[in-house]
Amino acid sequence: MGSDEEPHEYASAPCLASEMADRPHPFLDDATLAARLNELLEGERAGVHGLMRMKAACAGDPALLALIDEVERDEARFCSMLRRHLLRMGYPASRAVGEFFEKLMRRETLLDRLRLLDRGQSAVVRVLDELLPRVMDRALHRDLVEMRDVHVRNIARCAAWLDGSPPAR
Repeated sequence: MGSDEEPHEYASAPCLASEMADRPHPFLDDATLAARLNELLEGERAGVHGLMRMKAACAGDPALLALIDEVERDEARFCSMLRRHLLRMGYPASRAVGEFFEKLMRRETLLDRLRLLDRGQSAVVRVLDELLPRVMDRALHRDLVEMRDVHVRNIARCAAWLDGSPPAR
């Protein structure tokens, strides 16, 4: 099996490394991953700030207020998680608020803000779907999967409220 024309048999996947040298590595390097995590952090922070502002307009609807409060807590929890992973990796955590906050505040009605929030949550899910296969760190991967799952749940809950159905917990 020494010639280039013959198939190679390897004992394990790492032995394929020589054949993969000309292909891009499937995992993100730390600097690129940190940049992506900071983008997510800024977006989550924008969500927290926007949701805090939206709560004032929900005073007459206890079910909506509870929903907004729970989504805000989830966003804040993910800010903390992303920051923790960035610092663990040795990268600074952004302190910026993402541009989504300004977009949200430009909406005139609570209903329009809630619709945009739902689209923003969907955008986060798309980013995570693209990112997850490229994250090698198991703890980070596990936390990002949870973040994705919670965003999917919150999308459904907000959509149910927008459709006039009571949001499921």
